[in-house]
Amino acid sequence: MLKVGLVQTCTGIDPPANATMLASDVNRLADQGAEVIFTPEMCGQLDSRARRLAENGHNAEREPTLKALRAVAAERKVMIAIGSLAIATGYGRFVNRSYVIGPDGDILQQYDKLHLFDVDLPNGETYRESKVYDAGDAVRLASLPWGKLGLTICYDLRFPQLFASLALAGAQVIAVPAAFTRQTGEAHWHVLLRARAIETGAFIVAAAQSGQHEDGRETFGHSLVIDPWGQVILDMGTEPGIATAELDLSRVDDTRARIPSLRHRRSLPHAEVAP
Repeated sequence: MLKVGLVQTCTGIDPPANATMLASDVNRLADQGAEVIFTPEMCGQLDSRARRLAENGHNAEREPTLKALRAVAAERKVMIAIGSLAIATGYGRFVNRSYVIGPDGDILQQYDKLHLFDVDLPNGETYRESKVYDAGDAVRLASLPWGKLGLTICYDLRFPQLFASLALAGAQVIAVPAAFTRQTGEAHWHVLLRARAIETGAFIVAAAQSGQHEDGRETFGHSLVIDPWGQVILDMGTEPGIATAELDLSRVDDTRARIPSLRHRRSLPHAEVAP
């Protein structure tokens, strides 16, 4: 059994304040016996205003949330899957980067979001993540004492080939930290996460942002833990807070044996259209 902790936040635009709050949440989850703690996407600063993000942004060496969570991981001897942080790369550009922190505070793995959220929603909301962020170019897992953790971020959820790649590489748990909009969350969040769990035969741990944020956006919440059969075993609703769940990792092999779809995958030719 693996006991995981989830943090659901309504992150603001003040990085040091956000770092302090997250460190406190991690300490509370460590007190409850969580071995791996998951935080949402953009948990260090959630800000849609590019100029203010650039003014407050930091590179990896100076990012306050990364520093704070590395310190608390070492102090409490827990692992932390930091959902993602805005990491400055120079010239006003950023990457949306996840980190896996070991119980000694070391960075065990990092992953830059592959799929950037450039959409126009029916309610008039417009997002152009590519204006500020550069996309990643690699699929990443972390090999941990209890098994393999696959890394994704938010909009990656809509690309099942990424999840298949992680599962085929041995991921037993896949993290899906997110800041889903309320509109898209109400329509697709639960069903897509359950589908990814069923397709991969893996546990899905999705720590999410929730509420009305300082930058004006509204996020959906409902941080979830889903088992390999697609059953929701934790739903945190819409209030910021913390929660724990226990994962029986033996269920991964059992589920994949019962429905061996990963072994049945084939490389498909391009679709042909009849004249």
